Amino acid sequence: MLPILLDSIGGRRASMARPLLKIQRYFRRKPVRFFSFILLYLTAGSLVFLHSGFVGDNSTGANGGRDPLVASEMGNRVASSDGRRVGMMGRVFKENRRPTPRRYGPPWMKGAAGKDSHDWRARGGDYTSSWNRALKGRNAKDLDDGRANYIGCYIDNTAKRALRGVSFFDYKKMTVFRCQDNCAERGYLYSGLEFGAECYCGHKIQAPNVSESECNMECKGEKGNLCGGANRLSIYRLELSQESARRYGSAIFKGCFHRPDNVTLALPISAVIQNMSVEKCVDFCTEKELSLAVLAGDRCLCGFPTPHFSLHEMEDEEMCLYRCHGEEFESCGNDKYFVVYQTQVQDNRCMDRHFLPTRSKQLMALASFPGAGNTWARHLIELATGFYTGSYYFDGSLYNKGFKGERDHWRSGRNVCIKTHESGKKEIEAFDASIVMIRNPYKALMAEFNRKYGGHIGFASQAHWRGKEWPEFVKNYAPWWASHTLDWLRYGRNVHVVHFEELKRELFSKLKDMVLFLGLEVAEDRLLCVEGQKDGNFKRSGLRKLEYDPYTPEMRASIDELVMTVDAALKKRNMAGVPKEYRPTSR
Repeated sequence: MLPILLDSIGGRRASMARPLLKIQRYFRRKPVRFFSFILLYLTAGSLVFLHSGFVGDNSTGANGGRDPLVASEMGNRVASSDGRRVGMMGRVFKENRRPTPRRYGPPWMKGAAGKDSHDWRARGGDYTSSWNRALKGRNAKDLDDGRANYIGCYIDNTAKRALRGVSFFDYKKMTVFRCQDNCAERGYLYSGLEFGAECYCGHKIQAPNVSESECNMECKGEKGNLCGGANRLSIYRLELSQESARRYGSAIFKGCFHRPDNVTLALPISAVIQNMSVEKCVDFCTEKELSLAVLAGDRCLCGFPTPHFSLHEMEDEEMCLYRCHGEEFESCGNDKYFVVYQTQVQDNRCMDRHFLPTRSKQLMALASFPGAGNTWARHLIELATGFYTGSYYFDGSLYNKGFKGERDHWRSGRNVCIKTHESGKKEIEAFDASIVMIRNPYKALMAEFNRKYGGHIGFASQAHWRGKEWPEFVKNYAPWWASHTLDWLRYGRNVHVVHFEELKRELFSKLKDMVLFLGLEVAEDRLLCVEGQKDGNFKRSGLRKLEYDPYTPEMRASIDELVMTVDAALKKRNMAGVPKEYRPTSR
């Protein structure tokens, strides 16, 4: 029995060896093919290794204990598209690997890696999606949340539009909110939807209304909501923020100003226009590629803000209340008082930016609590100085928006200052000087909450505000708002404090002080240019998203106490205390 068993085993081994012998003989006769096979095998193995490295970094944030922000940043680098992934893989061989990015957050929460990683995940795409998910299944006509009020169903036709402002179409993703948001962002009072996919904006309705039953088409991107009908508009009146209400279509109303001493030098292009209107003057100056459209009766003048016409001394608007000949509801000023609008033409005098010509030996921090306007301040500083700012972290979405210093190591010395949300002795003492941004905690907390759940220019949904996320967020982040400032005041070597609200109100003077603190020369024309480009790409749209007060009395009592603590610490350092609007007594 044993010999038979051994024979069978030997037979199996021989049968298994025969294919291997055939392969060996084949490659012995064709050595070039053998080496080609080995090369392909090694190449395939290398690609698999690289791919697993990238995917591993992007997928272990929540489950594997990796810092969630690291996962999100790697995700930003490689997961947006196949083409971009290839590009990033190519750059691995050209660049030194950036040190592991750091996650910012309250110091007492930093040990909880992976606990709430979805909060730190980078968000992109259409920032209205959170809102739409929260309102899914509810009819837009029934909503009364401060965004807009439904007016009714109106006649529309191509020869004579009911709403005669801008329009846009989306035959796949049109929603009521998307149309409202686009019209509000441009300062229009009304938004209207037609054919389920067309959006029209305007300042007045120029058509009669009809039966509601004639607006019967569902929105292409939002089942359950109606977006007009065939030649019928579902029209909403928008509740605009104060700033959006100062727009006229694509132009921004700047105010009423006294005639400059030298009009020709201040506003070099001019023309007399028959039946003058705001639209005609704005269109004329836009064609001339100038950023200011100035109405002076039947004359239209164009130019840029300069020391000769800086727009810093505004007059009472009643001085400009002279009706336009071409539009009875508009003011066109006169020979002495000018009505000024800013066109969509970009003022390029402050748009060039570079890395520092020589590496700086001093590290300058731009420190703030999240939501306190750090990204906005970076935008202002870059335009005012012409130099890039860097970051203690890496955010792919900011890099893609033009913050080219984002990819540099924060110690590279090539950037004029470094964004950081860090607090604590060791992190602060790494910097030689710092600009510390402080914002009203009630506004800062809401801004950071919106960023976490809606992206840099998006909004948290109503479900998040009314759910458990908001109370938990305030509990953890409000103390950090205070401790962040206190730490920088205590451990910072040379601290220049800037209050967000004051920078917004007095942009020219406060930004000038910041540039001087950075040790750079101030160019007045450049600062005037910045005033016209101040919003950048990180301003949320004009609709008011939250009409109720999200803070409970208990939350307010706790935050008010923190405000007074920070106020006392600033005054102890012989600095001005917090602005009046922060203080409990002002509410």
